[in-house]
Amino acid sequence: MSKLKQLETFVNVAARGGLTAAAKVEGVAPAIIGRRLDALEARLGVKLLLRTTRRVTLTQEGSAFLEDCQRLLSGLASAEASVSAGGLKPTGHLALTAPAGFGRCHVAPLVPRFRELHPEVTIALNLSDRVVDLAAEGFDCAVRVGEMPDSSLVSVRLADNRRLCVAAPGYLQRYGTPQTPQDLARFDCLALSSGASQTRGWAFSLPQGDGVEVVHLKPGGPLSCSDGEVLFDWCLAGYGIAWRSTWEVQAEVAAGQLVPVLEEFAAPPNGIYAVFAQRKHLPLRLRLWIDYLKQQFAQPEFLA
Repeated sequence: MSKLKQLETFVNVAARGGLTAAAKVEGVAPAIIGRRLDALEARLGVKLLLRTTRRVTLTQEGSAFLEDCQRLLSGLASAEASVSAGGLKPTGHLALTAPAGFGRCHVAPLVPRFRELHPEVTIALNLSDRVVDLAAEGFDCAVRVGEMPDSSLVSVRLADNRRLCVAAPGYLQRYGTPQTPQDLARFDCLALSSGASQTRGWAFSLPQGDGVEVVHLKPGGPLSCSDGEVLFDWCLAGYGIAWRSTWEVQAEVAAGQLVPVLEEFAAPPNGIYAVFAQRKHLPLRLRLWIDYLKQQFAQPEFLA
């Protein structure tokens, strides 16, 4: 008797709650279903099901074994489909979210390209600098920039993200240049307002004893905003010092419109991540989206 057939029968019986219902699906007599279950339990030496004339219930061992069987059979189906004619096709809906400025530049352009590859998938992209609760708000995947807090979410690192302090030349001419991160207390700093994703403040590498330690400061000023792009515009207009990612300001720095300050105190790069909820079986559309992000962000010129 096929071991695989025994597992399929066990899953069918557990899903349908009885031998008769499983027998109808498989097109055999209930007695054959019973013999398959007997053979499976005898081979394993464990009681998987408690059977009465009215119902079938899983034992504790049966519940644990059922999850393993479902995962195994699902993986087998995926493997067979991937090599069959046409293979599996992703379908359904993807709900995605990303920080506003970064998402506009580096995530939004990927969405229509991904759908061209997988036309049976529909996609909704939310752009916000607020930290979105994926499970509570129904999102499948987030792209996030910065340190990942401990959580039940799975994070896949896509690329490094470097940050630096910048200011317009005119602002520095009027107010001077900070020499240490502590000097920022005397300057107009353009920080994200409370509730945005940058919760720990600005990171700097500072001497501590015999070594260097990353320290987070929360400089402030008369202007703040929840939208990072607005802060960038204010900085460019000369209203203060901003702490921005290099992908956002490198063109303006090269053109002399913005000047880096406190470069010698720059913290090591943090990361850009794809974040999603822990699941035993990710939908194919989500697996392909994450793989697509990894491929795109791995290109050296992507963040340039």
